[in-house]
Amino acid sequence: MREIKEKMLARVKELIADGTADRVVGWKAGEFVYDVTPAVFGADDTFEEFVFNGFCGANQSKFLVNAPKGEKKMLVLLKPCDTYSYNQLIKEHRINPEQIYALGIPCTGMFDINKVRALGITGITGFEENGEEVIFHTLYGDEKAARKDILLERCLVCKGKQHVCGDELLIPDEEAPDVPNGGDRMELVERLEKMSEQERFDFWRSELSKCIRCNACRNVCPACSCENCVFDNPDSGIQQRAAVTSFEENMFHLIRSFHVAGRCTDCGECTRVCPQNIPLHLINRKYIKDINEFYGEYQAGEDAMSRAPLNAYTFDDCEPGIVYSRGGNA
Repeated sequence: MREIKEKMLARVKELIADGTADRVVGWKAGEFVYDVTPAVFGADDTFEEFVFNGFCGANQSKFLVNAPKGEKKMLVLLKPCDTYSYNQLIKEHRINPEQIYALGIPCTGMFDINKVRALGITGITGFEENGEEVIFHTLYGDEKAARKDILLERCLVCKGKQHVCGDELLIPDEEAPDVPNGGDRMELVERLEKMSEQERFDFWRSELSKCIRCNACRNVCPACSCENCVFDNPDSGIQQRAAVTSFEENMFHLIRSFHVAGRCTDCGECTRVCPQNIPLHLINRKYIKDINEFYGEYQAGEDAMSRAPLNAYTFDDCEPGIVYSRGGNA
């Protein structure tokens, strides 16, 4: 990862120096070393705070929406999975690629701090990535963890190391480091489908009741790009932050997930940033699975031109009012 960072930083400085861009969306450490956040660096910055490590999981595509216009292009660093959201935002005319220079960067999987804590590793002051092993420096001494045991769930079912768009690749995809072996991302969705209706209801009530309405999931989601959200509209009757009833707890997440159905690229940012560790991505994956089964395989953001199944009518579409059966529940 250190070699990638050095090469990335060198190329970033070149692109700013030659006038291709005048600023870049990068990452910097927060209060803790694992609390990495996107940040904008300009030509006058020293880049001393610029970091790139296993905790740089943020999908930078969202930060391009309504980004301030500069005299030159904004440089953005996109991991392979980020490019799907970038494409989708272009498709929806939420960003203008003519104002952006997209540099594709390699990724070997990002870390989940919750998994690290689950291993009993706390008081982290620093860490080193050593191949398939990560060494955490803590207040209580050094602790080791296998890389595969602390990866984000979305990285365990990675779409691959192929960038689907961009202006330039830092390293050709075929030469990039290997990514985790892609697992079955629908495994947990299928497990939920096999539950009874009451079991599924109880599962989601238990999870959604943890919601504190911080709006982190909405704010980080690339598909949630409305300038005025219905949940911020004082005339909607649902503007409040804290839900008063269990119905309102459900309504926020279900309405939000309906709004991104067919547009969600399954980037997993909603779950990554949730302070209550609610597996929100499973709601979106359920919609993705249904769309694939009823309308044919479709990956949002795979290109910037095609129309999503829910936005294009064909005579073979599912008909309202008909209950379709499949391998699991009807």
